[in-house]
Amino acid sequence: MSLSEGKKAHLKALSDSRGVIAAAAMDQRGSLQKSIAQAKGVAAEAVTDDMMSEFKVAVTKVLTPHASAILLDPEWGLPAAKARSSNAGLLLAYEKSGYDNTQQGRLPDLLPNVSVKRIKDWGADAVKILIYYTPFDDANVNDIKHAFVERIGAECEFHQIPYFLEFIGYDPKGGDEKGLEFAKLKPEIVRKSMEEFSKPQYQVDVLKVEVPINANYVEGSSVYKGQKAYSNAEAMDHFRRCADVATKPFIYLSAGVSNDQFTESLRMASEAGTDYSGVLCGRATWKEGIPVYAKSGAKALEDWLSTEGVKNINAVNAAIHTAKPWSAKLK
Repeated sequence: MSLSEGKKAHLKALSDSRGVIAAAAMDQRGSLQKSIAQAKGVAAEAVTDDMMSEFKVAVTKVLTPHASAILLDPEWGLPAAKARSSNAGLLLAYEKSGYDNTQQGRLPDLLPNVSVKRIKDWGADAVKILIYYTPFDDANVNDIKHAFVERIGAECEFHQIPYFLEFIGYDPKGGDEKGLEFAKLKPEIVRKSMEEFSKPQYQVDVLKVEVPINANYVEGSSVYKGQKAYSNAEAMDHFRRCADVATKPFIYLSAGVSNDQFTESLRMASEAGTDYSGVLCGRATWKEGIPVYAKSGAKALEDWLSTEGVKNINAVNAAIHTAKPWSAKLK
């Protein structure tokens, strides 16, 4: 696909010298607030705006020297955007955290005081949207989501800023998404989602995708828990089949798993020879710092990040040595 010069310049700002996106993610909102509250032993409302911003600034300041970009949110992340290293590009989230749980389908919504123009004016190099998506949900639910994604694509195209679409699979019947049965469904959910949002009407520039397997259920993986959903050969095939349907560059997200599980998943992606273009990695690098912050504050968090956090992000950077530049699919 051809890419405008405006979008190309922004994507270069988000990439390393190889043209690979090695980005950190710190746009968590509701989940982060609850995690800090739990670690402190207080109600979520007791975690103030200042605390949320302080946590994001610490993570951004310490980790962005080791990342090509950082993903933040406009609600608490704008001070952190100013604290990032000069080498790091900026992505900003456009969607509300979570989803509408008053009706079927985990329908998304946008932040009411944000637009693509405002995101660009705040200095961002890309717009990120997260939706919960499965091809197995009701057709009307998915049609609403398709229209939602199309509208944002048109807005990003008008303002000449790259559009990163993240889709998280789920079970519309309410099953355990970390369990064995969902692990068996996951490859098809990821593949069909990648195929759908590669279509030109969405005007997505980069797909932000889950790895198509759960490494905990890959027989013989370093994080195997004893229940088998796939052999190693089957896992390799799932990686390849998903990569084959993507006509847009795609990067892997960590989806809240441990650093060990994420780096093992990236090792398998490399072994499979997939042409992914990098990562957007959040909690796998910094989530173990939450209790440190809750107990001892921002300085202790920075100290922890300077050792353990940097070790985690460098482990991810080492794991993506086979990633391909996004320009291979976006000329």
